[in-house]
Amino acid sequence: MSGTEQDKKAHFNVFLRGAGHHAAAWKHPASSPKEDLDLGYYAKIAQIAERGLFDSLFTADNYSGLGRRLEPFTLLAGLAALTKHVGLIATVSTTYNDPYHVARKFASLDHISKGRAAWNIVTGHSQADAENFNRTEHPEVTKRYEIGDEFVEITKQLWNSWEEDALIYDRETDVTLDKSKVHEINFKGNYHSVKGPLNIPRPPQGYPVLVQAGSSESGKELAAKTADVIFTAQQTLGAAQSFYKDVKGRLQTYGRTPEQLLIMPGLSPIVADTEAEARDIEDEFNALLNTKQSLKRLSNYFTVDLTEYPLDSLVPIDKAKPYGAITTGITSRQEVVVDAAIRDKMTIRQFLARSAAGHGHVSFTGSVIQTADFIESWIRGNGADGFNILPHIYYSGFETFVDKVVPELQNRGLFRTSYEGTTLRENLGLAKPENNHKAIWALGSAAEKLKTQNG
Repeated sequence: MSGTEQDKKAHFNVFLRGAGHHAAAWKHPASSPKEDLDLGYYAKIAQIAERGLFDSLFTADNYSGLGRRLEPFTLLAGLAALTKHVGLIATVSTTYNDPYHVARKFASLDHISKGRAAWNIVTGHSQADAENFNRTEHPEVTKRYEIGDEFVEITKQLWNSWEEDALIYDRETDVTLDKSKVHEINFKGNYHSVKGPLNIPRPPQGYPVLVQAGSSESGKELAAKTADVIFTAQQTLGAAQSFYKDVKGRLQTYGRTPEQLLIMPGLSPIVADTEAEARDIEDEFNALLNTKQSLKRLSNYFTVDLTEYPLDSLVPIDKAKPYGAITTGITSRQEVVVDAAIRDKMTIRQFLARSAAGHGHVSFTGSVIQTADFIESWIRGNGADGFNILPHIYYSGFETFVDKVVPELQNRGLFRTSYEGTTLRENLGLAKPENNHKAIWALGSAAEKLKTQNG
């Protein structure tokens, strides 16, 4: 093992989701499902995350359906006031928003949190989203990523439209702002036209941390070009290593190094002091599942209704929809879920239990030591730079991970013992982006002065 691999430390994000990530979490007597809209509920999760020295917390979002989900900016602005260290990741679509609005909101969140904001970039979810935004159709995936690529470029230019020292607050000259250091961007693209400048100074981090979720070809390419962090889903170390090598290998094309993008697969752990106790917890939650409802959801990946098959029969792999046939939601998740059933020759009962815990992400049930071993093997083996943790239930499942697994990883030298900095970028080991328009602004200013002098 090389010195670099030996010194590598894990990064952790916690994924907020109602009562927890197990499909039956809300039915467990220890859960609090009616607190989905309670800021105090999420504040406690955030404070547990800070106790565990987690890098960040993340809230997903979409614009349709009947889920009880708080709007991300509102929630995270509230949490920013109640925390000091943990990063705040909001999911925002590039298909159903405008770049100026998103750039302004994230700059505001980054200022309010003193440099802890991050944007999980998604391209949109479904036709139902389109119908809520006066659209006749949801764009197909290639077009969505073209829109997203342009959208991100505009937001970066808007964040760069203010030079760092534009605000001067000179009491003697009665000047608060050097207007020569605030610039229009005059962006004209295929999908957007934005004049600028932004009406709020450059964010403390330069840009909020940029996160890309997904494992499709388009998603991997956008991540390699743009993202600081990629959330992904792999079920085995081998698959994770292949994904890791693939995405990191794309960075050079964009003038980037492997250290500039952190890869964090989802992990749903069920942990106890012993493996037997962890298995008992898993069985307890699986017993609460609504079998028919869960199988109906899984049937979306197949051309048949899985509820019509015996639970102990093998998953009908020959009835799986072709990869790429699903074009809404997380389109790459289909391959991950179905491949797991093929690889492990699962019965429908096993397929149901595996999917209930991590909804497509890898799940792991075991002792504290076994869980730490699992994490170490993926980190040291270049399958991950960290994990997006999906606790099976809040608060107890998350507290067990923080209070028992984290200390074990610290003992192994695999996790921090204190925060490295004050911003999310600093804690992730990412440099603050330079304002790459400085040279352009300087040339523009020089040209303007020359024009004035020549009258």
